[in-house]
Order: sequence, then structure tokens, then C-alpha cells
Amino acid sequence: MLWIKALHIIFVTSWFAGLFYLPRLFVNHAMVNDLATLSRLELMEHKLYRFMLPLAVLAVGFGLWLWMVYGITGGWLHAKLLLVLGLIIYHAYCGKLMRDFKAGNNTRSHVWYRWFNEIPVLVLFAIVILVVVKPF
Repeated sequence: MLWIKALHIIFVTSWFAGLFYLPRLFVNHAMVNDLATLSRLELMEHKLYRFMLPLAVLAVGFGLWLWMVYGITGGWLHAKLLLVLGLIIYHAYCGKLMRDFKAGNNTRSHVWYRWFNEIPVLVLFAIVILVVVKPF
């Protein structure tokens, strides 16, 4: 079971790397105007987003496996699962933003994307505290 836990942590960490970096690409995308840079950013965003999906699926899958084997319960777990659902929604919304950029329909400033980029950091803090401290 320690292998499953290790794989869960590895895929969660990898998924979070993408969740941290993709919105940072959006910050840069919202700041530039030249076509070559825009094209390169769109390609980077697309490749990163496509790579993040299997990481997310594996992170959630190994997490569910751990939950089923250990039968963990408690309020902290419900809070964590709610935050994970929020991350899945955040991930999907990043896909929408990426498609908006590609279609030329971005209406947000680079400042908005800087704030948007902080959401997964806050969620990571909350999840780690919930899992380690188990406050309720």
C-alpha cells in the first residue's frame, strides 16, 4: 500500500506543477501581442494541458484506491475531497481559458491571471494541512 501512496503523491505533485505553470503561461499570453510569441504560447499551453489530464486522472485514481483500501473517514477527508473537486473544476476552467486565448476571445488582463494563478497554491496549503493535521 505504500507504493500506492507514493504514486498518489508523485502524480499529485506532477499535476500541481501543471496547475501552477499553465496559468503563469496565461499571464504571459495576456501581456504579448506579437504573433510568433502568441503562437508559441498557445502551443505550450496546449501541450501542457494535454499532459496534465493523465496526471490528474492518475492522482485522483490512486487517491480513490487509498480511500477504498483504508476506508478513511472524517470531516477532514470530506473537506479534502471538496477541495479536490474544486481543483478538477479549476483544471477544466483552465482548458476553457486556453480555448478562449486560441480563439482570440480573452477578456482578462495579466493582473487577473496573476491572481488566478494563486488559487492552486492556496488549495495545496489547505489540502496538506487537512491531511497532516486532520483538524476535524
